[in-house]
Amino acid sequence: MENFRKVRTSEEESPLPFPDLPPDVVEMKVKEGSKIRNLMNFAMAQMELKGSRQIIFSGCGRAVTKTITCVEIMKRKLGGLHQVTKVRYKTLMEVWENQDPLPGGPAQNLTVHKNVPSICILLSRDPLDPNQTGYQPPEPWHGLGTQLGEAEDMSSSSAKGLKRPLPPPSEELLTKKFQVQVPDSPRGSGTMDCQPDCHH
Repeated sequence: MENFRKVRTSEEESPLPFPDLPPDVVEMKVKEGSKIRNLMNFAMAQMELKGSRQIIFSGCGRAVTKTITCVEIMKRKLGGLHQVTKVRYKTLMEVWENQDPLPGGPAQNLTVHKNVPSICILLSRDPLDPNQTGYQPPEPWHGLGTQLGEAEDMSSSSAKGLKRPLPPPSEELLTKKFQVQVPDSPRGSGTMDCQPDCHH
């Protein structure tokens, strides 16, 4: 395969796995190289400015984790969203071109079909059927304003990176640590007061 170069990747088109979708529903197709900020700016504009009631995020292969990240950001920013998640396999078709074909021979292309995991997540402001597979109800929304919520997120995430001082050890732990038990020996009278690293 060292002489081959990938020239094209295409994925099979398959219908969205959600029944009764409005015809104008927005599908955010997340790719491996997509920038989360760009995806979120567009998706938030659809939900907040254009008043969309539902939005779908889909991704396959290496884009699955990025797809889930976008959904979680959306849920945190908007709150009160119903979610249905569908996981399936999709077929990707990769076309590889031979960089070093035989002289006088035809350029050889190689087509590879790959089955990759794919995720499709529907977010909806309107209630969805709670009995369907993959349904998640909205998370409890505490009514915090967006700015307050974001400030809270920032403070908690920055606190995770800081090293917090450990609480002082209790007296009991200190005394246990520095007590040295010396068994009664026939030569001496009994116990010695000693630090753990002293040598006799």
